[in-house]
Amino acid sequence: MHDPNRRLPGERIFSVLMVAVSLFLFYTATQISGLSGLAEPGSFPMFATGMMVITSTIITFKTLRLPHSDVHGWKSVFPGLVILTIILMGFYALALQPVGFLPTSFVFLTIANWVMARGNPLRAALTSALSLALVYVVFRLVFSVLMPEGIVPEREILAYIGSILNGGAK
Repeated sequence: MHDPNRRLPGERIFSVLMVAVSLFLFYTATQISGLSGLAEPGSFPMFATGMMVITSTIITFKTLRLPHSDVHGWKSVFPGLVILTIILMGFYALALQPVGFLPTSFVFLTIANWVMARGNPLRAALTSALSLALVYVVFRLVFSVLMPEGIVPEREILAYIGSILNGGAK
């Protein structure tokens, strides 16, 4: 078992790389709209990547102060849940375009919630459905971000709902 007060193999270089990646992403975010105002398109990416820079720097300083762990081997760096998540993300990436955002994301989130929480699959499915509904409303309906439609006839469903809200469907 890993002692959280000791540094695992690779943890030091990983934390330094996270700072470097965060700094690069922050620089990239500043190029979206510059630093001209809070209501600009790049303000949220700058905020998010700025938080990444701050938190990854704090984690790196804490990590560098920890003594080295006696735990060795690939399982200390890549535990089973990390490997499972990588595999799930691979299947997610492959299925996203042909199957679509909604069903692919629902299956991914349900399996990930179920396995990681070691809980009830019905509860994992419900949590995933609610999370996905929130993400969909925010990104698709509020920000009008297009997502891969796939097997769900999303445009027709939205058009039908729109016609009901605008005076009834015929």
